[in-house]
Amino acid sequence: MARLFGTDGVRGKANADLTPELAFSVAVAAAHVLSERDASHRPIAVVGRDPRISGDMLEGAVIAGLASAGADVLRVGIVPTPAVAHLVADTGADLGVMLSASHNPMPDNGIKLFAAGGHKLPDEIEEQIEARIAEEWTRPTGAGIGRVRDLDDAVERYITHLLSTLPSERPLDGLRVVVDCANGAAYRTAPEAYRRAGAEVIAIHAQPDGLNINDGCGSNHIEDLSKAVVTHDADLGVAHDGDADRCIAVSADGEQVDGDQIMAILALAMKEAGTLTRDTLVATVMSNLGLHLAMRAHDIELITTAVGDRYVLETLREHKLALGGEQSGHIVLPAYATTGDGILTALHLMTRIATTGRSLADLASVVQRLPQVLINVPVGDKTVGVSDPSVVAAVAEAEGALGESGRVLLRPSGTEPLVRVMVEAATEDQARTVADRIAATVASASPVS
Repeated sequence: MARLFGTDGVRGKANADLTPELAFSVAVAAAHVLSERDASHRPIAVVGRDPRISGDMLEGAVIAGLASAGADVLRVGIVPTPAVAHLVADTGADLGVMLSASHNPMPDNGIKLFAAGGHKLPDEIEEQIEARIAEEWTRPTGAGIGRVRDLDDAVERYITHLLSTLPSERPLDGLRVVVDCANGAAYRTAPEAYRRAGAEVIAIHAQPDGLNINDGCGSNHIEDLSKAVVTHDADLGVAHDGDADRCIAVSADGEQVDGDQIMAILALAMKEAGTLTRDTLVATVMSNLGLHLAMRAHDIELITTAVGDRYVLETLREHKLALGGEQSGHIVLPAYATTGDGILTALHLMTRIATTGRSLADLASVVQRLPQVLINVPVGDKTVGVSDPSVVAAVAEAEGALGESGRVLLRPSGTEPLVRVMVEAATEDQARTVADRIAATVASASPVS
C-alpha cells in the first residue's frame, strides 16, 4: 500500500481520493496519537481551511472525527496555512489541521497537520497516525465527547502577529502594492496586513467563490498581476497561492521576482542587520545557480536540501538557522514562523524596499538567473533512469563541458514514473541542447514498457 502522507500531508481529488470518510479517520487517528503523547489533558485542535468548495465537507468530517475521539476543536474558518500554524502555538493547542491543496487546482484538497508549537509533524508521527487509521477504538460518550467552538478573533490574532515582526508601526508608508490573493485563503488577511503596515493596496483575485481558487491567478499565474502593477503604476506586486504559504513578487515594470531572488534580498538585509545566523541560507537543489553565485559573492554560505519545504524546515531547525526556502516562493523565517509564510515574506520584502529606497528590480538584480531547462522523462524504472552507467557518463560529460557556468540535476519524481532532467547554462540554447541529450540517454537507459 502506498504511503498516505506525502511531503505536504494527505492530498488528492476531494470526494474521490480524499473522501469525508478518510478525513474523519485521519482526524481520529491524529487525536489518538497526539493524546497518547500527553495524556495529562483533553487534546485541543485548531482547524482551518481554504475557500475551495470541498472545504465545507472535509471540515465537517475532520471536526466530527476529532470531537468523536474526545478532542476539543477551535474552528478558525478560512485562513492561510501559516495562520493555523501560528494559532496552534498561540492558543497552546496540541494539534493543527489545515484543509488545503495549496497551489493545486480546485477539485483537489488536502489535510496538513501541525503538532504542538505549530511545527509540521515528523515522519515517525505521520507513520503512527497512518498505522492507527484502520484500528478499532472505543468511542467516548457523555462528557468525554469533544466540544467545538469558533475562534472569532483568529484573523486578528494572526495579523497582529505579522505586524509585530516589523521594525516600526507603518514601515510601508508610501508604497503602492498590487496583491493577487489567488481567490484563496489570503483574500482578507493579506490586503488588511499590508494596509495596516502602511501600504496603499490594490487587491485582485480576492473574491473566492469556492470554485475559482488558483484559476488563472496566484503565484503560478502572474500574468494578471504583472498587467495590474503596470496599469496602477505600483511599486511592486505580490502573488500568493491558494493557502498563502508562498510569495512571488513582480517589479514595477511587470517582471517576475521569484523565490530565489526574494531569499537573496532578505539574506543580504539580514546579514547587514546581523540576524542571518552564521551568514547561512538554506535552499533546495532546484534553486538557480545564479543564487549560489550571488551568495558566494557576498560571503554567504548556501546549504542545499532535497526538494520540499519540509526538508528546508528540518535543516533550519537542525542547524538553528534564520532563513531558508524554495524557488517557488515558499520561504521560512524561523524567528517569526514555524512554516513558510507568504504574507510574512512579503511584509519583510516590502520593508526592505521602503527602508532602502531602492526598487524591487534593483534589489533583485543581485541574482542573475541562468537559463534553466527542465524536461520530465517518462521511464520504466526511476532508479535505473538516474543510475545507469550511460546516464552517469552523459551527466559527467555535460558537467565537464559546462564547468562553473552551468549545472545538471537529475531527480526521480516522488509521485510519477518520471526522471526530471534540469540543466542550467549560460544560454537558453546551450541549456536546451544539453538537457535534450541527457533526456534521450535517460529514456534509452530505462524505456517505458
